[in-house]
Amino acid sequence: MSWIDQLAGLTWEDVEHYLNRYEALGPLPGILAPFIESLIPVLPLIAIIIANVNAYGLWEGALWSWIGVVSGAVCVFLFFRRFGVRFRNFIERKYPKAGSFIGWLEQHGFTPIFVLACFPFTPSAFVNIVAGISKLPRRVFLIATAMGKAVMIIIVSVAGHDLGNLFKQPWKMVAILLVFALIWYAGRRLESRYTK
Repeated sequence: MSWIDQLAGLTWEDVEHYLNRYEALGPLPGILAPFIESLIPVLPLIAIIIANVNAYGLWEGALWSWIGVVSGAVCVFLFFRRFGVRFRNFIERKYPKAGSFIGWLEQHGFTPIFVLACFPFTPSAFVNIVAGISKLPRRVFLIATAMGKAVMIIIVSVAGHDLGNLFKQPWKMVAILLVFALIWYAGRRLESRYTK
């Protein structure tokens, strides 16, 4: 079994064990784990978030997860923004449909990135790479990613912290959906402000 297969097979208990083992380092392991997942997407992000929440507490664990995920996404985006011009030319020549997807993303930037960032099973590395090689403004990417990842991490954190209670009290699910709607609306307003 390769080390990549071993990393992909980690459970939240495994991740929590490592976080507890290195708790003397403070929030650093809780930030680094999701940051590394942005660079090595085979790592189980949901397990990392749940482990953070159980190791640090609901809100602190969610915050460290969010900082790590957003920092990693921005690093991938900036790397491909800097070095991805040839990669984009190759993709547009070899795969015309991918080129049209990049163009579509440039036109509708905020909404697709925000929505994709909200879902935990989205191939976020792919989204970050495509956004990086597009001409999408940096601010739009940062705002959409930060807000979308916040929604995703809050949902996973609340569900992972007290899953049984979530089903017993459906108002919590309604509250999560309302937060999702408010963040989406605020993001659209910010997008229109920055793209004028």
